[in-house]
Amino acid sequence: MDKETAAHHFETSKLKEIVMQSRDIIYYCRIKPKPQVLFVNGALEQYFGRGSVQLCYEHPEHIYRHLHPDFRDIIQKKWSGDFDYDKPIIQCWMDENGRERWFEEVATPVYEKGELVAIHGILRNIDGWIQLQKDLEYRISHDALTGAYSRDYFERLLKRYDKEVDVPMAIILCDLDELKTVNDHFGHREGDRLIKEAAKILMNFQSEKVLVSRIGGDEFAILVIEMDLSEVKKLVEKMDEAINGYNNRDWPMKMSYGYAYSHSSKGNMEQLFEEADRNMYINKFGKKE
Repeated sequence: MDKETAAHHFETSKLKEIVMQSRDIIYYCRIKPKPQVLFVNGALEQYFGRGSVQLCYEHPEHIYRHLHPDFRDIIQKKWSGDFDYDKPIIQCWMDENGRERWFEEVATPVYEKGELVAIHGILRNIDGWIQLQKDLEYRISHDALTGAYSRDYFERLLKRYDKEVDVPMAIILCDLDELKTVNDHFGHREGDRLIKEAAKILMNFQSEKVLVSRIGGDEFAILVIEMDLSEVKKLVEKMDEAINGYNNRDWPMKMSYGYAYSHSSKGNMEQLFEEADRNMYINKFGKKE
């Protein structure tokens, strides 16, 4: 073997070793004349189980049973050629244990006479990055003390339902009574505990249609989406019953409520908030008379 051939053999062997030992999924697939996996490295089996590589060679379509339904359209575009291959593809798959696994893919098309005939690419696992993003999004949209939605998130929802989405809407405002007295006599730690307990009670009613936010020190705002007025009234009654249930414990909790309702949210959210706020203070000061 001459020096040039030996060097080529070494480089090829080294490259093959790097590819085979890579933790990223590396593949080469034919599209035409028929779908066929020509190469995929063993990293695939880290996520989809032993034997998944061989299964890809025998049944190329099998692996797509693991693809999350939300990403089928974008992957279909990748294989059809109707895609910007300069952009990475963020996608979610379900591993052999049914867990979500996230990947960033860089795909490169292969053309023959102007026709897309194959694709090769690399998929890198980004579970850690996705989790970090979710954690940051949670911190931005949730209140640190109580775990309820934050004031910023509440205001974003107000804007969305005022400008973009038109549905029946109610706003319920809740305010703890005599929190200053608790803080003055027992300290702010006890006051914070009371706020957290109040949030926990209100969040027991949370659903896709009932969203609880902490918008001030002891004030909560609840959006009630696509319910009728009678349902809103029952919801407030149940919340009040739950608060009164807490009052049977060592330290009583007192809360004032105010709500406003409209059959149409669009263009009415600021007015709804102001009306709910007035009603809450009527309820609060009515107790003192």
